[in-house]
Amino acid sequence: MDQPVGRSIRDHFAAVPDPRIDRTKRHQLLDIITIALCAVICGADSWVEVEEFGKAKRAWLDTFLTLPNGIPSHDTFGRVFARLDPACFQQCFLAWVQAIVTQTAGEFVAVDGKTLRRSHDRSAGKAALHLVSAWAESNRLVLGQVAVAAKSNEITAIPALLAVLALEGCIVTIDAIGCQTAIAQTIIAQGADYVLALKGNQGTLHEAVASYFAEAQADAFRDVPHGYARPVDGEHGRIEIRQYWTVADPELLGYLNPSGAWAGLRSVGMVERERRTGATTTHETGYYLSSLDGAVATFARTVRGHWGIENRLHWVLDIAFREDESRVRSGYAAENLAVLRHIALNLLRQDTSAKCGTKAKRLKAGWDAAYLLQVLAG
Repeated sequence: MDQPVGRSIRDHFAAVPDPRIDRTKRHQLLDIITIALCAVICGADSWVEVEEFGKAKRAWLDTFLTLPNGIPSHDTFGRVFARLDPACFQQCFLAWVQAIVTQTAGEFVAVDGKTLRRSHDRSAGKAALHLVSAWAESNRLVLGQVAVAAKSNEITAIPALLAVLALEGCIVTIDAIGCQTAIAQTIIAQGADYVLALKGNQGTLHEAVASYFAEAQADAFRDVPHGYARPVDGEHGRIEIRQYWTVADPELLGYLNPSGAWAGLRSVGMVERERRTGATTTHETGYYLSSLDGAVATFARTVRGHWGIENRLHWVLDIAFREDESRVRSGYAAENLAVLRHIALNLLRQDTSAKCGTKAKRLKAGWDAAYLLQVLAG
């Protein structure tokens, strides 16, 4: 494994412990990881497809892999990734991301969960895998992921994910399930800011913020220092009007946070969204707690940017990588394959030479070895 692509993967994933006993090691672990990663970049979505990629690209793979016993079978790929320690694999992924990405002050980092719908196994009593991922909106890269433990929820997974990310100077956005005092404290302790969606899971606080804004609106915000913005977007026959308000009044914040349980709380915000599609109009109102200073422009960009994790990560994984159709479910295989997809997506997003979508880039990488090497080089 002496070529640049081999050295790069070796450097980042050499620390992954091999789960096999010595007498079963017919193929080197780094060969298995490298083939799987290249295959996923090039369009493979199952272990059978990974094996077929390896066979089709055997001559090319021989230029930088050892392959003492040829290309592993799909069963070998499945067994190895089912037993591979997902925490160690994820840690290597995190180290790789941190090596190529420098977070800048004000970077939006969206945190959200996604269920891999076909990863359940009813016969074994295994629920579908639910992952919490972190997405850097400006860099458009996956920063990390953590699996939600069985019989648990995102409230326990989010702090575990935040704890391993480099967040200093960033603005972290999380939906309502992450609106927890402990999560706010974790973010502030890491030198970051937060914008947390506030809903019914914080009943009394949600009611107080909603009532405050309702009264302020009824009085046209008279004598209430506030920020306001009203951007309008429209495309494909749809018009969206968003109104943003922010309030950073110390008296209000003292009332809402008398014990200081919400670390760093400096403002609250409200968003009203109106969507017009043909003759149909819908309205939606959202409330937020924030450690930002109340500048409405930053608040508006942050709230709007949170949807990048849905549109540019989750949607792309489903459409370009067919993630929701994947039936990989044995052991840790679904979780580790999700890491491979994230690595592949990051590498494909880093490349700007091909002016096409992610799915087309995957096909191009499979057709053109020179392009695949370019993608792997990052």
